[in-house]
Amino acid sequence: MKKLLLLFVGILSTGIIYAQDVTDAVRYTQDEIQGTARYRGLSGAFGALGGDMSAVSINPAGSAIFNNSHISLSLSNNNIKNDVQYFNGFNTSKESNIDLNQTGAAFVFYNRNSNSDWTKFAFSAAYDKVQNYNNDWLAYGTNSASIDRYFLDITEKQAIPFGVLKLQPGEYIEEAYADIGSSPAYGYPVQQVFLGYWAGIIDPVNLDNSTNDDETNYFSNTAPADSYYQEFYYASSGYNGKFSLNFATSYKDRLYLGINLNSHFINYDKFTSFYETNNDPDSLTKNIVFENWLSTYGSGFSFQLGAIAKITNDLRLGLSYNSPTWYRIEEELIQGIDSNIADPDIGYISNIINIYPSYNLQTPGKFTGSLAYIFGEYGLISFDYSLKDYSNTKFKPTSDAYFATQNNAINNQLTTASTYKIGGEIRLKQLSLRGGYRLEESPYKNGNTLGDLKGYSLGLGYSFGSFKLDLAFDQAKQTAEYRLYNNSGFPSSASLDSRFTNVTVTAAFNL
Repeated sequence: MKKLLLLFVGILSTGIIYAQDVTDAVRYTQDEIQGTARYRGLSGAFGALGGDMSAVSINPAGSAIFNNSHISLSLSNNNIKNDVQYFNGFNTSKESNIDLNQTGAAFVFYNRNSNSDWTKFAFSAAYDKVQNYNNDWLAYGTNSASIDRYFLDITEKQAIPFGVLKLQPGEYIEEAYADIGSSPAYGYPVQQVFLGYWAGIIDPVNLDNSTNDDETNYFSNTAPADSYYQEFYYASSGYNGKFSLNFATSYKDRLYLGINLNSHFINYDKFTSFYETNNDPDSLTKNIVFENWLSTYGSGFSFQLGAIAKITNDLRLGLSYNSPTWYRIEEELIQGIDSNIADPDIGYISNIINIYPSYNLQTPGKFTGSLAYIFGEYGLISFDYSLKDYSNTKFKPTSDAYFATQNNAINNQLTTASTYKIGGEIRLKQLSLRGGYRLEESPYKNGNTLGDLKGYSLGLGYSFGSFKLDLAFDQAKQTAEYRLYNNSGFPSSASLDSRFTNVTVTAAFNL
C-alpha cells in the first residue's frame, strides 16, 4: 500500500530540475551520417547530387533530380566500441544493434504544358534517424576524491538549513524527498543534499545539537580516507528522428529548388550507476551506490531550403540552409542511493518519479555548400562543406535565471564548427563502387570535451533496372572527456576513445 501511495506522489511532483547543461545542448544539436547505403557509401557528400532519398534530407532540391518516382528502405547495423580510461583503470565495452534508419518515397510529376519552363514537380515523404543514442560503457579506477564532494559542493554554494532535510512528524522519507523536489524554494539541488544526508554520506557539523535546524555547515563521513575505488556505469538508449515532407521543382532542367518541412522527435533514456568503496578503518561510510534514471521526450520543428544548379551538363553546384530546430522537451528523473550506514528506508526513494516542467531548446542553423562533377555514365566525385555555429544554441525561456546561466556557458564553451565530406563513385555497367571521407570539427572551443570526428566509407551497389540494391560500410572515431556529474566539487571525468562502425543495406525501387 505504501509503494502505491509513493508512485502517486511521484507522478504529481514537479519542480525545477537544474540539470540541463551544455552536454544536453550538444546531444540534441549534432547530426550523424544516417540514411541510405549509397548516401553513406559516399560519406554523405550528396548536397549537389540529389536523386537519393537521403540526399533530400541534406538538400531539399534533390528530389527534383529523380527521373521517376522512387521508394527506398534501409536497415543498418550499428556498432560502438569504447575504450575507457578512468584514473588508473582501463576498460573496453561494445554495443551493437540493428534498426530501420531510413525509409521514404518521392513522387515525380512532369508538366504537361510543353511551353512552361517548369518541367517537373516532386513531392516526397521520408523518415530519417538523425541520431542513435544506444551506447553503454563502464569506467573504473582509484580516485583521490570521493563522491561526497558532489553533495558538499551544493551546501557550500547554497546555504541549506539542516531543518529542511529533517522529516516532519509522521512523514515518510520518500514523501520528504518529493516535497523538496516540488518546492520552488528548494528543488533539485536540495534534493541532492537530502540524498547525501539520508544515505549517510554527509552530516551537519552540529548533528547532536537539538537546536541545529539552522545549521548550514556539513562534513563528510567518508573522511579521512584519501583513496577511493570507483566504478561508473553508463547506459543510454533511444533516438532522434525526423519526418520530412518535401516539395521541389525543376526550372528548364538546369535549376532545381526545394523545401523541407520537418517534424522532429526525441526519445532518450540514460541510466548511470556510481559505486565507491574505501578501506580506511576510520571512515564511517565505506560503500556507496548512487543511481540515476533519466527519461527525455521531445518534439520539434524545422525547415530547409535548397537549390541545385547545373553549371554545365557535368558540373553541379548545391546550396542549402537548415533552420534552427525548435524543440519542446520534457524530462523525468528517478534516483536511488545507498551506503553501508544509510537509513533503512532510503530505498523507497527510487519509487519517486520526478516529473519536471517542459522547457524549450533552440538548436543552431546550418549552411551547406556542395560541388559535384558527373563523369557521364562512368562515375562522379562530390564535395560538401557545412558550417554550424553551436554557440547559437539556446535554452528557453531565456529570461529564466538558470537558463540564462547555461546559455552563457554555451556561448563560452561552444564555437563554430565545419564539416567536410568528399565521396566518389565508379560505375561499371550495373555495378557501382563507392568511397568517401568526412571530418566533423568539435563543437567545443577546447576540443577536448568532444574531439573532432574522422571517418571513412566504402560501398557498392547493383542495378537490376527498376530495382537497386546497395551496401555500405562506414567507420568513424572520436575522443571525449565525459564528466560524471555536472558539479564543480566533483569534476572527475572518464576518457573515451570511441569507434563507430555501421553496415547499411538499402533496397530502392523506381515506380
